[in-house]
Amino acid sequence: MRLLFIADGRSPIALNWITYFIDRKDEVHLVTTFDCSPDLDFASVDFVPVAFSQAKKNEPLGSRGNRREGLLWSSSLVKLRTSIRRILFPLTIPSAVNQLREIIAEIHPDMVHALRIPFEGVLAARALRETNNPPLIISVWGNDFTLHAGATPWMKSYTKQAMARTDGLHTDCHRDLRLAYQWGYRDDRPAIVVPGNGGIQTDLFYPPNDYSSSRSNTVINPRGVRSYIRNDTFFAAIPHVLARLPQTKFICPGMEGEIEVQKWIDKLEIGSAVELLPNVPRAEMAELFRSSAITVSPSIHDGTPNTLLEAMACGCYPIAGDLESIREWIEPGVNGSLIDPADPVALAEAVINALGNLELRQKSAEYNRVLISERAEYQSLMARALEFYQPFIQNK
Repeated sequence: MRLLFIADGRSPIALNWITYFIDRKDEVHLVTTFDCSPDLDFASVDFVPVAFSQAKKNEPLGSRGNRREGLLWSSSLVKLRTSIRRILFPLTIPSAVNQLREIIAEIHPDMVHALRIPFEGVLAARALRETNNPPLIISVWGNDFTLHAGATPWMKSYTKQAMARTDGLHTDCHRDLRLAYQWGYRDDRPAIVVPGNGGIQTDLFYPPNDYSSSRSNTVINPRGVRSYIRNDTFFAAIPHVLARLPQTKFICPGMEGEIEVQKWIDKLEIGSAVELLPNVPRAEMAELFRSSAITVSPSIHDGTPNTLLEAMACGCYPIAGDLESIREWIEPGVNGSLIDPADPVALAEAVINALGNLELRQKSAEYNRVLISERAEYQSLMARALEFYQPFIQNK
């Protein structure tokens, strides 16, 4: 197959999905909306900026491997930056569409797959709106509908246009498949529900050999700094936990050097209990999950978070925001806890209860091991994705 993916080429979620087809020796091309050089064997890589993504430069690596960001792209401005990109991105569409059309004409792919709606799916739908060839697949990631689609009149219009042009749809939760029909996706067209990264590679993300006491007091928040993650709730919960369980440790990948995070830590005087880490490789993240008792995800918008499934695969007890999409994976009291992501006391109580109940965590870990094996294993799910692709290739 000759496949063209349109994605943020820095995204481990996108690259995990794409890697399956590169490993199959398909001819895989990438249009990335951020300037980067993924370490995969692509047939070609083209950079097409959209929504001012060219403003994010490839800065030199910091001392621990994390990139230094300019002020505009610092996490402290994530909400402002997101708002600006939503409002002004239509200005960038015409030139990006022209670039993409030229690339499609040159590559002549069997299929185009855009990984998420804003802004890659919008770009692909606009570039292909006057033709049915090649077929277009769009992936819907966690908050594409619930957070972004209705944010501005332009976003509403472009999301509807994208759903109308899409020949096949991939969502990472059943909730978003339901919402896709409300946004204009035709119910006579095919769809598949699979985690955004294609599932969990269980040879990398697996539970420890034994549930040792070294896991008993460690909590990990793997979500980093995002506009839809209530990290203010997470850090505000920590003093409540420490008041009852003072030996508890909290580790936070992707938060090293974040000014806003450090302000919370200093204000709450919890520095001795919190370790901030840079973004870490997937193998190291798996080890962090295996060394932690609990994973926390205080999100107000989500589909199926990949880090949540990875943590569950590694035996972590999950505590997450009470969202419809998360209930597709977590049954409260059985294999995790769901809380109001705006309530630090509720989050603290859930952490305290789980840390104090080893039997609950052990039963949850076994339940989730089977759940991941049956519903989220990478190779079996990507085989389904390949089957999903086949009719589009054959009918082209």
